[in-house]
Amino acid sequence: MTKNIGTDFFKKTTYKYLEPSDQQKDLPQPPLELDYDQSKQLIDLPELKELKIENISLRTCIEARQSIRKYSDESLTLNELSWLLWVTQGIRGDTRKTATSRNVPSAGARHAFETYLLINRVEGVEQGLYRYIATKHKLMKIPAVENITEKITNAALNQSAIHSSAVSFIWVAIPYRMTWRYGERGYRYLLLDAGHVCQNLYLAAETISSGVCAIAAYNDEMFNKILGIDGEKEFVIYLATVGKKRSG
Repeated sequence: MTKNIGTDFFKKTTYKYLEPSDQQKDLPQPPLELDYDQSKQLIDLPELKELKIENISLRTCIEARQSIRKYSDESLTLNELSWLLWVTQGIRGDTRKTATSRNVPSAGARHAFETYLLINRVEGVEQGLYRYIATKHKLMKIPAVENITEKITNAALNQSAIHSSAVSFIWVAIPYRMTWRYGERGYRYLLLDAGHVCQNLYLAAETISSGVCAIAAYNDEMFNKILGIDGEKEFVIYLATVGKKRSG
């Protein structure tokens, strides 16, 4: 394996190596969200005003936050899942043609992620793979993949937290949304944005008596193949398991 790949990455994404971005070249901006089959029935998620979430102080959430890999058999409610999705990638206010305002920071408001969910135990939602349609605050079922939980667990190097979780969040990066504005340096910002999203998930989970385990160790090629993405224009960048905390 070639050494110094990380060093080269940071060196080659310093400003002295950057060429004009596609935005600076007046090329069209990429869409704010990936297309989806609008003939498919989407699953409604409870709106923010309908959510009954315990009002816990930020300090309490921060002090309680830790990575949890083992969960109870209790399911998440659809309200709770809606809350976690809204906190991590929910859109605040109206969607503009050029940007979205969300509950996590993102360089230039590019928000270059799509959220996929492996659902094992959510009340009223069958097991399987889903995509969050952020502009609609709805879920879309991905065509059934046989033994999807086992396949994703294998792709994540057999980490058992995926198999035992109520739901796993899988964030897919769409790099051109970011590099259109920032050129190759935008790849740095994708990594920073992933951290912002996952930290919000950790803190929000504390308000529903749940725990999170962030996962960065996975087989990229295997994961991208499962999701049907090419690994370049779209690729898995981060994932995290969520489940109810065990008593005791």
